[in-house]
Amino acid sequence: MLPHVDASNDFFWNGAQEHKLVLLCCESCGHFVHLPRPVCSNCQSMKLSGKQLSGKATLYSYTVANKAFHPYYVDKIPYLIATVELVEQPDLMLQTNLVDVDEKDLKFDMELEVDFRPLGDSFLVPVFKPAGGAK
Repeated sequence: MLPHVDASNDFFWNGAQEHKLVLLCCESCGHFVHLPRPVCSNCQSMKLSGKQLSGKATLYSYTVANKAFHPYYVDKIPYLIATVELVEQPDLMLQTNLVDVDEKDLKFDMELEVDFRPLGDSFLVPVFKPAGGAK
């Protein structure tokens, strides 16, 4: 089952299909707003639009999933679920999967970069991997 795309998240999913990480940004103060909502949590402006980020982040936390909670993950166990902090703004967190890295090589605050992986036949999802391809 693919994510439901609607007016509240189309900027994110459409950006991912173009290999871009896009989140809501306030047009009044420049504050990124995630999870999506209609009002800026910094200045209460309602002028929000999707803005591309650099795709750079640091590892904030992670866990190893040993059970598939969706059929997509059955052949991917174990897999890494992480919270990453995006470099554009302190405390701008994104929940994601980590790829191309072994758990033993993970270090908190390690530099990460976005990548895009297929989810189904024609849908891309942003994931993160070690920056520069380093393990």
